[in-house]
Formats: sequence, C-alpha cells, structure tokens
Amino acid sequence: MLYLFTLAIIIILYIIDSQKTINGIKIGLKKLQKNIPTFLNLIILVALALYFISDKLIIKYLGSGSGITGVLLASFLGSVTFMPGFIAFPLTGVLLKKGVSYTVIAAFTTTLMLVGIVTFPLEKRFLGIKITILRNIICFVVALIVSALIGIFYGEVIIK
Repeated sequence: MLYLFTLAIIIILYIIDSQKTINGIKIGLKKLQKNIPTFLNLIILVALALYFISDKLIIKYLGSGSGITGVLLASFLGSVTFMPGFIAFPLTGVLLKKGVSYTVIAAFTTTLMLVGIVTFPLEKRFLGIKITILRNIICFVVALIVSALIGIFYGEVIIK
C-alpha cells in the first residue's frame, strides 16, 4: 500500500513538474547509494550479535523474569546504541519472539530513539552542554515511564 501511494505521488509530481521530480529521484538514489553500506553493516552486526548471543543469555538478562534489572540493562543498551529505527524495530520483533518482555523492549526502543549518548558530542555543539544533558535525562526518564506503562498495559508490571 505504501509503495502504491509513493508511486502515485511520484506520478502526480512528474505531471506537475517532470524535471524537478527526476532531479529529486536522482538525489534520493544518490543518498541511498551513499548510505546503503552503513545500513548493511548495521544489519550484519545485529544478525551476528543475535547469532552469537544465546537465547538463554537473552532470556536471563532481558526476559520476562529479569524485572527492573532487565529494564535498566535494556535502557542502558538503548542509550548507548546508535541504530536507525528501520533496523531497531525488526530487531525488537526478533527479541520478542525469543521471549523478551514488552516492558524491556519498550525500554530499549524508547531510549534508542530518544537518548543519544553516542551523538552527545555533536548535540552539545548545537544545543550546549546543559541543554544536551537535560534533554538526555528527561528523555531517559520518559523512556522509563513509557516502559512502565507498557508493562502495566501488557500485564507484566502489576501495581499493588
């Protein structure tokens, strides 16, 4: 459905201004060609990591019984990992099939998308060190709240 929608938009834009559309497609293809090696390397690294890390180890530290330790570990891993969403979300699907809880997956993906330890040096140049630290702390807290809410919603965290 998304491909059909994209194709329809391209056709409409081509009818409106064919030269701009062709130029835009060329620019997009050049950027894709430039970034594909990086994305392929990330996919390969994730696949190798999942191959060499046993399911038992994943379940032990990130599974349903891992509790707050699993959430904090996943939050830490998400905070220090630099990975685009189109790789992260399929990875979480694999982790879910291996028995990782929704709470832990929420902690991982939310910190992965919101907290930027790897990008900290670049971010502090643009925002300043105080704002960068504050933003990362707030995002980390928000990620833990989201994780807890997901856990409550899926019945993994019980409020007494």
